[in-house]
Amino acid sequence: MVRQTSEGRPGDGAVERDGEHAGDGAVERDGDRAAAPTDLERARRVAVDAARAAGWLITEGTRAALVVNPKGDDGDVVTDLDLSSERLLVGRVLSAFPGHAVISEEAGVLGEAGSEWTWVIDPLDGTNNVAIGLPLYAVGLALCRGGRPELGVVHEPVTGRTWSAVRGRGAVGPAGPLSAPPYRPGRSGPVLAWVQGYGVRRGDPVATALKAALDLRARRVLRLWAPLLAWVMLARGDIDGIVGYRTGVVDLPGGLLIAREAGAVVGGFDGAPFDRVPLDGSGCDFVAGRAGLREELLEEVLKEAGAVRKAAP
Repeated sequence: MVRQTSEGRPGDGAVERDGEHAGDGAVERDGDRAAAPTDLERARRVAVDAARAAGWLITEGTRAALVVNPKGDDGDVVTDLDLSSERLLVGRVLSAFPGHAVISEEAGVLGEAGSEWTWVIDPLDGTNNVAIGLPLYAVGLALCRGGRPELGVVHEPVTGRTWSAVRGRGAVGPAGPLSAPPYRPGRSGPVLAWVQGYGVRRGDPVATALKAALDLRARRVLRLWAPLLAWVMLARGDIDGIVGYRTGVVDLPGGLLIAREAGAVVGGFDGAPFDRVPLDGSGCDFVAGRAGLREELLEEVLKEAGAVRKAAP
């Protein structure tokens, strides 16, 4: 459990206790009943408030010199802002839902082991962007039940915008309900986003083939280094599709649910519906798109990936 103070500004990790309004940054406690039903709308309020508080903390932190350290040997980095944001988010979530488990980017697995409810937290999606001064990053939380996302929240600190979704109840953003319009083919091709996990090595034959094929077919292939924002762009209809190869877990379920609830179609490379994420950290392959594009895009991906694997010794 992360200890936090009971006083302070929204961004400093303060936790407000029972009886206070959740919309003002308060945490509504779930009590100590691990088996109690989870109110997803209340969980949404807790997550949105926490994400906004973490976003304030990150925004303030970018005004000062950052402490940036390498993480692993695959090009990833971690900053002091990742750690501060994570402490705030984990503290808020476990204070409100002490019977839940947490999987977080830096801290790993916390909370109640064996709980059917697991929060997946990305305290700073786009750390590499922040490290080079690029204002393109997000805070993400998802609440999963048995690996299936039930709640997703994405907050963009730079603009102050927040998007969220509860499974079966649609997705909402600053302007109201989100609805990704159907894809209409154009002469220039679709606008896509490419997402790959940090474990994908340079020269990986499948990744190389897929990226080359998408570059040839698409009008533009975005590599944002902030996958949660790519999912939001798909949900809004700003882009047409996303292809993910061996992606990580923490920056996946929240955005995935928002896009699905907005009408995007998401499936694995095997063509099966992609409605659960492996909480054990194994990589995910998926194709997501606006209605009318996803099947066509999947066919292209399967053709390229299959050709590479067939040619492999």
